[in-house]
Amino acid sequence: MQSSMGIGAFSCDHNIVFFDLETTGLDTSVCDIIQLSAISGESTFNAYVLPRCSMTEEATRITGLSVSNRQTLLLHGQPVNTIPLKEALTSFISFLRSFRKPILAAHNARRFDSPVLARALGECSLRCQFQQVVSSFLDTFLISKEMFSNTVTRFSQEHLARVFLRKTYEAHNALEDVKVLQELYQSWSPSQAVIRHNTFLFQCVSNPLTRRFF
Repeated sequence: MQSSMGIGAFSCDHNIVFFDLETTGLDTSVCDIIQLSAISGESTFNAYVLPRCSMTEEATRITGLSVSNRQTLLLHGQPVNTIPLKEALTSFISFLRSFRKPILAAHNARRFDSPVLARALGECSLRCQFQQVVSSFLDTFLISKEMFSNTVTRFSQEHLARVFLRKTYEAHNALEDVKVLQELYQSWSPSQAVIRHNTFLFQCVSNPLTRRFF
C-alpha cells in the first residue's frame, strides 16, 4: 500500500476523492477487489489485494494482473506486494479521514465501483466506519454523458482522455486511472447542478449488477 499527501480537489465545501477498483471479473455480486486506488490533488492511495476467487481471462487481459499458485499477485508477470482486503479497506478509510467528508468519484461509480466497494465493506464489517467519513458518491461516467452527449459518442475513460486531454495512458491500472480521471474532471469543470444530478448516497447504492460499462 502506498500513500502520499497534499492539497485536495474541491466541490463547494467538499473534497472530491477520485477512486477506482480493479477486480477479478465484472460480476459485481461475486468479484474480488485486487487493486484499490484513489487521488485528491497530490494525495494518493494505492493497495493491491490477493483475491479469494479466480480471475477471469478477460480481467487478466485488461488489467495485466494474474495470480500465481494462489499466493502471489503478478502485474505483467512481476510480483506486487499485497495486503489483506480488510487491511486495504481500513487503510483506505484512514486515507479518507484526512479530508472533510469527501465525495467519492469514480467512472461508472453507480453501476460498478460503489456496489463492489459496498459489498466488500459489508463483508469486512466496515460499512459504519466508511459512512462516518464519506458524504456521497459521484459518477463521472454519467457526468460525461450529461455534458457531452451531443459531441462524444463513446464514454469510456480511455476515449474521453484522448478527446479532452489528447493523451493515452496505462488504462485499467487503477492508480493511473484515477490520475487521469482527476485531470478529466478538472478539464470539464462541471456545474454544481450537474454534480448534484449525478451524486448519490452510500445508502442508495443499488443492488449489484452484472455488467460494467467501458
